Amino acid sequence: MNKNKQIFELYIDYLVTSFSYTTATGLSNLLDGEISHDQITRFLSHKQFSSADLWQNVKKEVREIESNEGVLIFDDTVQEKPYSSENELINWHFDHTVGRSVKGINLLNCIYHSNGASLPVAFKLITKPIQYSDISTRKIKRKSETTKNDDLIEILKACKQNKLKWRYVLADSWFSSIGNMKFIHDKMKKYFLLALKSNRLIALNKEDKLQGRFQRIDSLDWSGTPICGWVKGMDIPVVLHRQIFKNKDGSEGILYLISNDVELDKDAIETIYQKRWKVEVFHKNIKSNTALAKSPAKTIKTQSNHIFMSLLATVKLECLSIKKGLTTFGLKMKLYIRAQKAAFEALHLEQVSTA
Repeated sequence: MNKNKQIFELYIDYLVTSFSYTTATGLSNLLDGEISHDQITRFLSHKQFSSADLWQNVKKEVREIESNEGVLIFDDTVQEKPYSSENELINWHFDHTVGRSVKGINLLNCIYHSNGASLPVAFKLITKPIQYSDISTRKIKRKSETTKNDDLIEILKACKQNKLKWRYVLADSWFSSIGNMKFIHDKMKKYFLLALKSNRLIALNKEDKLQGRFQRIDSLDWSGTPICGWVKGMDIPVVLHRQIFKNKDGSEGILYLISNDVELDKDAIETIYQKRWKVEVFHKNIKSNTALAKSPAKTIKTQSNHIFMSLLATVKLECLSIKKGLTTFGLKMKLYIRAQKAAFEALHLEQVSTA
């Protein structure tokens, strides 16, 4: 077997079975030095793995779950790395979960969900290579060469090129720009089901649209059933729905949803959009179970490639968990218990040998 191919497969298994920081030395020790830490480091440096490489490695598994009713789910996640040196990959990103900018990695994922399985089919690491001086603070800041909405469109183009079957694009309000909705409807010939911010403007009939009479969606008279209308900036009719839900703390939340599939009713809208939660589960997996940020890699290439390998490790964990009839966290716990039993037995052997 090609040495890099061998390390490729071993590194994935290492991330699936690890419970703490992952290093080239750690994997080498696990293999009793059969592969040196220098060889592993060179593997992480030998090429830049891309979203296209991800597709080539997950295509077989995706084809097995693929259906015309599949959905593409877009979302990004921020993983803090406060003690790592800043570069164009590890820098300051706004994290909406905490409401502030944090130093770390920003990863945009496209998850394909179909037939009960969720697998990543594309990704984009958000890099900020452009440095500039902020006029108000005079501090040096960074920015990306593209926006996340630009990245979403490029990923959709790749999914079409890969002949992936899907029906809806699901995403939160960060990705519900007019440009994205037009692209999905006009260029992709597909449906979108997206969250909207409460200040988006809607016309309730064609005459109001032509006369420029729009109103905020949070001012509409919601009766519990979806409303048809025209969102400002688009020429196609859409269906809108206000979903009221309870937060974990007992407070009430409101979610405004929009789709170009005007045949959808309330139950269908809520059922389909519920699938968006699958990307949140995926992000929990990649952070907790496959060591997304638990590598001391120093260069942008090795850091990026470790993240790529973490994505593939999550795919392996997802596929194994489905076969075993467990959740990914349940499977990980099963591996942990087995590892702990082995350590427990090893400790007893050490005690006997020194008695």
